[in-house]
Amino acid sequence: MKNETFDFYDKTNLKSYNLDERMRYQLNMLDTLDVFTRKHCENVASITCRLCEYLHCNKGFTEYCTICAYLHDLGKLYIPSSILQKPGKLTDEEYEIMKTHTTLGYEMCMKDLKLRPYAVGAWYHHEALNGTGYPRGLTKKDIPYEAQIIAVADEFDAIVSKRQYKTHIGISDTLKILIENSQPKKDQMRKDLDKSLALSEMKELAKMGKINPAIVRVLFKVVADDIAYEISFRQSYVDDLKAEIERLSKVEQYEKKMNKTSNLNKKNYFLEGMKMYLNSNETVDNYRQLYEETKEAYTNRKAEIDNLYNELKIIKKLRV
Repeated sequence: MKNETFDFYDKTNLKSYNLDERMRYQLNMLDTLDVFTRKHCENVASITCRLCEYLHCNKGFTEYCTICAYLHDLGKLYIPSSILQKPGKLTDEEYEIMKTHTTLGYEMCMKDLKLRPYAVGAWYHHEALNGTGYPRGLTKKDIPYEAQIIAVADEFDAIVSKRQYKTHIGISDTLKILIENSQPKKDQMRKDLDKSLALSEMKELAKMGKINPAIVRVLFKVVADDIAYEISFRQSYVDDLKAEIERLSKVEQYEKKMNKTSNLNKKNYFLEGMKMYLNSNETVDNYRQLYEETKEAYTNRKAEIDNLYNELKIIKKLRV
């Protein structure tokens, strides 16, 4: 039985937003990146675009922010593949090299007049509202709003990609990580004290997490709507499976009647009844395997839909 496929980002594909031709140059820069990084940049741009829409940003800002998101990891072009594609945890030295992709991406954008307007994504996407980010350790007041949006999209997709989700089942665990990162840390005041900050600034930073909680709340809505879309997508497939089961059950009924009678004419009659419900690639000898596979697929896919509904309930109860 052929399985349906669900693309996590299909509904948010940027082609649907009709970005104009002047942006082709910027987007073509992605072709210089490795496949994994390019896919990540595309995903982050898709999520960023959705977040902007849910945040009711105007079209111009949404397009600008989306391009910034597309280019946010451009600096990874200059990170050694041994570090960029390392499967295990990076060493401290390797991590310091990896962190330079923000500065490298910014410098690359600033040297190109066509890329310069979008340098914000590369420069700021790893800065944290509470000052614990890099490359400059900026705080909320100095981090552009578009970078705060991209940071949420970037962190979400990084976790999703690492965990290799093929469906939204279990995605609430990812959102819980973002909730944690949007909340202040207990030891923040002590770290700020080490920086010799003013007491008023320390108190202000102590109230902040790494990422913007208001944007995380909007991400919940994006994910919830996408789960509803996935349920709809899968339900259509389940309905098709159910129709197939009903068709093949009629074949089975005719077969049972045929096996119960010893009358040759009746046997032929029931045999013709079986053939009437068989498709061109099916026979009276092989239909049963297809029937069992279809019933198994129906059970599994129905369970997936139930799990998605449960996931949706969990997400709707999440609070930032």
